[in-house]
Amino acid sequence: MPYVTTRDGVEIFYKDWGSGQPIVFSHGWPLSGDDWDAQMLFFLGQGYRVIAHDRRGHGRSSQVAEGHDMDHYADDLKAVTEHLGLRDAIHIGHSTGGGEVAHYLGRHGDQGVAKAVLVSAVTPFMLQTEGNPEGTPKSVFDEFQAQLAANRAQFYLDVPTGPFYGFDQPGAKPSEGSIRNWWRQGMMGGAKAQHDGIVAFSQTDLSDSLRRISIPVLVMHSEDDQIVPYAAAGPKAAKLLRNGTLKTYQGLPHGMHTTHAETINADILAFLRG
Repeated sequence: MPYVTTRDGVEIFYKDWGSGQPIVFSHGWPLSGDDWDAQMLFFLGQGYRVIAHDRRGHGRSSQVAEGHDMDHYADDLKAVTEHLGLRDAIHIGHSTGGGEVAHYLGRHGDQGVAKAVLVSAVTPFMLQTEGNPEGTPKSVFDEFQAQLAANRAQFYLDVPTGPFYGFDQPGAKPSEGSIRNWWRQGMMGGAKAQHDGIVAFSQTDLSDSLRRISIPVLVMHSEDDQIVPYAAAGPKAAKLLRNGTLKTYQGLPHGMHTTHAETINADILAFLRG
């Protein structure tokens, strides 16, 4: 299997299919590059080269004890892009992966990158503070960590069965396959990485990273996202970007790229071709 080794010795697994303009996908917590299957196959069919990596401590990458923070996530993404020699790349990130993409571009610059897409992203800042009253209270994230530590396997069934895909909403039709696939990906990764990752995605203010990005960025977020509340994320992120476009959805869940892949894929394709 293909891996790139980072400067601190972490082996990052990646998938690299096709040719043409590269699209690099960054996954959400606590999943893996497999979460982008519907997008990888679709954009491969549209003539793009598609690449997805497993974040350190997740999926098939090294289950190291340290480095589970946005700085390392961004640096690991840079290691992948440099290893593959990518030019004119498009970066797409979901949830924590959206934060990873934003920080990668803000930390390392957006030269050589054509466009970016942030899907249900944690940008700019999830934590509720005096300056960010729309954020989520720290007690919620503390409870996430407590549930993970107490019974990770059960927690990783409860999340996709409920709020992640909106299967807890009236009239929803739960997909057993999507639930099991979420659980499979989560349990492949390391508990330490995923435990620390909760702090990384909830307590990292990415506002400055967004301000530094000059390329066109599409921000896709649903007003009914139960994981990353819309008011604290989508509109704020788009406002901070120099060249941001906000695409707002109603009735779609946090994991809308899975539950409504046709809609999300079509909207991303229109942005890339526009």
